Amino acid sequence: MRTRAEQLAEIELGNGQKISVDEAGYLTNIDDWSEDFARHLANQEGIELTDLHWEIFEQMREYYDLNGVAMDQRFILKFLSKKFAINKADAKAKLFEHFPYGYIKQAVKMAGMRQPRGWSTG
Repeated sequence: MRTRAEQLAEIELGNGQKISVDEAGYLTNIDDWSEDFARHLANQEGIELTDLHWEIFEQMREYYDLNGVAMDQRFILKFLSKKFAINKADAKAKLFEHFPYGYIKQAVKMAGMRQPRGWSTG
């Protein structure tokens, strides 16, 4: 649990839109998410977004709309396992191939979710 006040910042997207983020770069309001936001973060991380990235974001955002919380990594692994007919270990390798610094640090952030408070950053 965090014990200090959240530090907010504002980033400007390429289209001139300004978005409020926390000190780690996660959106403070999930409704502010846009594809431009995801592209902005991907560019900062040196990631070229592919169709699979967008499918993962779509899965995550649909789950959030239905459940009100960010999707746990295990559901994305299940999605990848089914989509590519691969086992869990190969699904995890594929996930880290697309988000090399981790599901929370990159996928959750790019999908516009707030930073989970109880999860590790792996």
